[in-house]
Amino acid sequence: MKIVKLITAEGMGGYYFDDLAAVKKGAKTDGYFILGDPITPGHKKVRNPGRTISIMLLLDTGDVALGSCAAIQYSGVVGRDPILLPEVYIPQIEKEVKPLLEGKEITTFKETAEWFDSLEVNGKKFHTGIRYGVTQAILDAVAIRDKITQAEVVAKEYDTTIRHEMIPILAQSSDNRYLNSDKMIIKSVPAIPQGLFNTVEKVGEKGEKLEEYLTWLVNRIKQYGEQGYNPIIHLDVYGIPGRIFNNDPEVLAGYFVKLEKLASPFQLDIECPIDTGTRDGTMQVMVSLTRALKSRNSKVEIAADDWCNNLSDIKFFVDNKAADMIQIKAPDLGGINNSIEAVLYCKKNGLKAFLGGTCNETDISSRVTVAMAMATNADMVYNKPGMGVDEGYMIVYNEMKRLIALLESKGYYK
Repeated sequence: MKIVKLITAEGMGGYYFDDLAAVKKGAKTDGYFILGDPITPGHKKVRNPGRTISIMLLLDTGDVALGSCAAIQYSGVVGRDPILLPEVYIPQIEKEVKPLLEGKEITTFKETAEWFDSLEVNGKKFHTGIRYGVTQAILDAVAIRDKITQAEVVAKEYDTTIRHEMIPILAQSSDNRYLNSDKMIIKSVPAIPQGLFNTVEKVGEKGEKLEEYLTWLVNRIKQYGEQGYNPIIHLDVYGIPGRIFNNDPEVLAGYFVKLEKLASPFQLDIECPIDTGTRDGTMQVMVSLTRALKSRNSKVEIAADDWCNNLSDIKFFVDNKAADMIQIKAPDLGGINNSIEAVLYCKKNGLKAFLGGTCNETDISSRVTVAMAMATNADMVYNKPGMGVDEGYMIVYNEMKRLIALLESKGYYK
């Protein structure tokens, strides 16, 4: 099967591009606007509309394979590629990607995706978002050709078995963490609420505001949750506790044990507790923090995110046992073949794999993420796109349910 034509279209993301550097420096909000001057290159404002690029591969069979080029909400920081603007990158795709793909014979997904992901023009790889979208379309093309699901393509080529049960979905609250948590509790979402605790103001000068919120959340679950509802409480704190407690692993461990008691009887995950400003520095403190928690017999699970951007970074964090769980932020890894490899590497080495991404993705990339997660037996997956809970949760939940039902009907699990 050959690619006859590559077609692009400018698209919207499910959320926004926000300048995290400006947010962490205390940029003020007015409603949904974030005020002040941007700091990170590429951002015209501190908050910009989420933008994406649709990839359509017209195949010689007459079918069209789809992918979405997307970049995360906080692009351009902690070693990530810059903000993905269609007006900048569609011309590059037209000039540099189209000639490489049009007329290309698609063999296996793995071979074709690895080929594209490794390409360099003038000594530089394509933007991670471009590699992300094109490799999604390659996976779709192989699934179309072989008349099987995308998950079956991944399982076949990477010698795995597609999961039969639902993967826990982590919902994202945005700053609307009270009302959106109620939505999560009503729908018995398995992991809640992410929380977007990305400033000292939100966490508290001594961590007290995070304690207050956690207390409220636990009481809310107990008051309104369905009988037997036992969610994971997963808080993304963007390195703020590290800033508050001077990246002291012993002090941080004591603080997280305090949060663990407040979260009881629910499992507590803390994502990105530390950001020292470098990959190696962050990893080293994370190692000490993880050990300090274990020495206290704590069940808190630490998740790595920032500075854990690509497959090499993920292997670095895994090899050093710098966390209990790795968030594999799929758009940051470029080709989705890297996300697949990352999940398998985590699982092989005894760490949990959270196949995540960003609120700024699309329905297409979210459904591809489900295929990858189910085929690799990831431990958790994001609801995406968006921050409104309902829409993203519906997309991811329904895609998993459809896949399981379809495979059951084909006798896959027998």
